[in-house]
Amino acid sequence: MTAVRIPGRARVVVALAAFIGLVAFTWPFVVAPGKFGSNYAPPLIFGALLVLVLAVVVAEIAAGGIDAKALAMLGVLSAVNAGLRPLGAGTAGVETVFFVLVLAGRVFGPGFGFTLGCTSLFASALLTGGVGPWMPYQMFGCAFVGMLAGLLPKAPRRWEVPMLAGYGAFSGYLFGFLLNLSFWPFSTDPNSSIAYLPGLPFTEQWHRYLLFDLATSLGWDTGRAVTTFTAVLVVGPAVLTVFRRAARRANFEPAVRFEAADGLNSTTAGSPG
Repeated sequence: MTAVRIPGRARVVVALAAFIGLVAFTWPFVVAPGKFGSNYAPPLIFGALLVLVLAVVVAEIAAGGIDAKALAMLGVLSAVNAGLRPLGAGTAGVETVFFVLVLAGRVFGPGFGFTLGCTSLFASALLTGGVGPWMPYQMFGCAFVGMLAGLLPKAPRRWEVPMLAGYGAFSGYLFGFLLNLSFWPFSTDPNSSIAYLPGLPFTEQWHRYLLFDLATSLGWDTGRAVTTFTAVLVVGPAVLTVFRRAARRANFEPAVRFEAADGLNSTTAGSPG
């Protein structure tokens, strides 16, 4: 059961933001560098667009998509992730924030997971001084991790943690796969067999990118995947219990009851049959 449900309009905004984010990552397969007068124009344009989209998403959700209690939970978990990230990022691919995204997305839902991914990376970037053109892509990458965790199917309790651990490992590779797309066209010698080459058919371009990803970041992504898999297996049951207890106590969606007014009951009872 999703603890925090996003209303219809905010859900549409999140879906559109996710679509634009996906386009921003996959632009090398549809737009050749230099089409906008500069090789670096596409990622800069998409980076600025992602910032605007994220602002719209956060504003829309804060305006009524998530109530005050859910916003407080979002702030707490964003702060926790911002504090955890410096403990692992930069050392053999060890990443300490993904298990929180996976577990929170599972309990609080895809909309909450999407927003938490954005706010967590934004807060950690401010904390560590990691603000740069790569930041919007990192934010969206984590947003996808949290959102997809909320979209995972239901599973029996005994299989839930193994399923989330497996997804955590997958998300470690997914994040690296997406982030590499944002700079792949500019990071390799054009004469290399794994370099981006404008004008190639999609299948050849895709093959080149797969080789690039395997050659440059497989080890780093494996460190992230193993860290997340292990963290979910070890602390997942306890953290899921804490999150679900917090969701029940916060009562994000109180039951709505309709009761007839006393005056209406009296009038109805005294009226002729």
